[in-house]
Amino acid sequence: MLVVRSATYGNPDYANYDLKQLIFYLAGFVVAIVAVLFDYRFFMKYWYLLYIVGIALLVLVLFLGAEINGARSWFRLQDGILFQPAEFMKLLLIMTVAAILARREGDPLSFKSDLLPIAAISLIPFALVMVQPDLGNAIIYVVIVLGMLWIGRVKYWHVLTGVALMVGGLILAVSLFNTYNEEIKDFLSDRGKYHWYERINTYINPETASDDAKHQSEKSLIAIGSGGLTGDGYMKGDMKNRRFIPYPYSDSIFVVIGEEFGFQGGALLLLLYFLLIYRMIMIAFQCTDLKGSYIIVGIVSMFVFQIFENIGMMIGLMPITGITLPFISYGGTSLLINMLCIGLVFSIRAHQPDPEQTA
Repeated sequence: MLVVRSATYGNPDYANYDLKQLIFYLAGFVVAIVAVLFDYRFFMKYWYLLYIVGIALLVLVLFLGAEINGARSWFRLQDGILFQPAEFMKLLLIMTVAAILARREGDPLSFKSDLLPIAAISLIPFALVMVQPDLGNAIIYVVIVLGMLWIGRVKYWHVLTGVALMVGGLILAVSLFNTYNEEIKDFLSDRGKYHWYERINTYINPETASDDAKHQSEKSLIAIGSGGLTGDGYMKGDMKNRRFIPYPYSDSIFVVIGEEFGFQGGALLLLLYFLLIYRMIMIAFQCTDLKGSYIIVGIVSMFVFQIFENIGMMIGLMPITGITLPFISYGGTSLLINMLCIGLVFSIRAHQPDPEQTA
């Protein structure tokens, strides 16, 4: 909340965002506590209904959603509150895949009866979110499923085949992008998606990217680098650099942390993330119910990728996408879903069946 305040200070367009974030956090704690009180196994009985609800919301937002920054990804609720179904779908996809994996009871996954159904179930929300378009959340869906499949005992030759296909597909995509660069640029520009081209081209071909396209990544590096070891101090960041960085209160909030708290502030944040992830992994190891373990693995995969991608794109390691930093970035839907995920982990820890009962 304090970092959001610093990121929005002096900008009347984002007044009181820090107070709104506090309200979202209070609501998030309520959501987490309610989640603990309910046995997660009750909801897992109706995973298919929850999945259908999530898909229905993704379809409806394409027709009834509000278009913001070229993406139709949000429902505009009362008093200007926005709800993003793609965030909610992350948790529903985790629960769906966990239910399917648990049917194998720890046996290696079959390509026909396990991998193909999971691929089909994952492809539907992936495609719907890409149409919005929301590349960041679509990639998170893929990462969640891959992480859960790995723990779900996918066969090694399936892994090797999948890795080969992904590497080959990536090489082919980069080759086609460079070969038909101008055509892709014109195609996306005609459809109002030029920013997609800029982000991809800046990452693949930084030496030929325009100064405007490289502006955000360069300014982010300058701002973070200026923080040094200890930072410039709270509320003392150099606005000359930061004002050119879009969404410093949301997607780019790590820039504010690096600039004002320096390397030690960024390291402390990563340490806190590590402790959170470590504790969730330990709970997953202690589970006597496979569904619970798979759910936690999916949540861990989601958090780890979001942390890596958000910080990585600010320091030039990853392409820039619209992914928030968990629990830090401003955003009601993402924060509430993250708190719900933590509440679900608590529920799994609190409502573990006895080993004899599970057997």
